[in-house]
Amino acid sequence: MGGAEAAANPIAGQISAPAKNATVSDELARITKAVAALCPDDAEIGFEYDGKLRINIDLRKLEDLVKVEILLPGMCGGIFSDAQRGMVENRPFLHRLTALVDR
Repeated sequence: MGGAEAAANPIAGQISAPAKNATVSDELARITKAVAALCPDDAEIGFEYDGKLRINIDLRKLEDLVKVEILLPGMCGGIFSDAQRGMVENRPFLHRLTALVDR
């Protein structure tokens, strides 16, 4: 579609994103930093997206998982919900806490 056709067709025009104060990576870094403050140094924190954003927190000790699980819902203005425990695939000594990030 040429430039003249794009100008005549509003659907093919540019799509602009609404202005935001922070980029997605900045927001994820801020969330990671806040959650890391609750965790031991060897914790691994990551995110996955499958239509919903989830945070994965991998911890060695079950006691640490319980502590984070209790504190997580009140963190960052209550953006975490539906926390679930699990194991980490191919890493039998890690416990995983997964929660939805409502942001």
